[in-house]
Amino acid sequence: MFVANRMTKNPVTIAPEASVDDAITAMKKGHFRRLPVVDEGKLVGFCSDKDLMRVAPSPATTLSRYEEVSLLAKLKVADIMNKNVVSVQEDATIEEAALIMYDKKLGGLPVVSSVGAVVGVITETDIFKTFVDVMELKAGKTRLTVLVDDKVGVVNDISGIFAKNGLSIDSLVTCKQADGSYEIVIRGDLPEDDGIKKQIEAKGYKVIHSVKFA
Repeated sequence: MFVANRMTKNPVTIAPEASVDDAITAMKKGHFRRLPVVDEGKLVGFCSDKDLMRVAPSPATTLSRYEEVSLLAKLKVADIMNKNVVSVQEDATIEEAALIMYDKKLGGLPVVSSVGAVVGVITETDIFKTFVDVMELKAGKTRLTVLVDDKVGVVNDISGIFAKNGLSIDSLVTCKQADGSYEIVIRGDLPEDDGIKKQIEAKGYKVIHSVKFA
């Protein structure tokens, strides 16, 4: 899965010389929280709702509404934007984007093409949606969690059991545990009986959780 297939494409951008008031208006109108800042087609910064809140007048201010608007009109996006912007290439994997966002504690990233043009924005919501899709969180599916040791042939053993019973695996995800073992999370259309579970455990693996999504 690639960033290009999961991002919001053709995002609204703003120029560094635009006013902060323009940025606030654009965010409110589009119902989004981040604006790539573009100058002559190149990404030069990133502006978030947090940046705007940082310079917005406090609710306790004694300024009149006219004075507030005048103040925001004088402030430029270039004055408040994050200039050390972190971006990701459109051909990067979704995992790369997620790791960057996790390591740097970012809620979103501008996405750039090979020539540096802004082509999208990828956000934490897009990452969550990808996770939901990968895990096949759909009604009617059964979720099995199998605890296994780290050894060669585990996935082959488990997939072989499904194949022998004429069953397809919709998704399979492995997750390493602190002790070196792995949880294997499997989703698919499984029969109501415990036949598959017993066959897996007969191979020496432990089914620690099983649920069918209604």
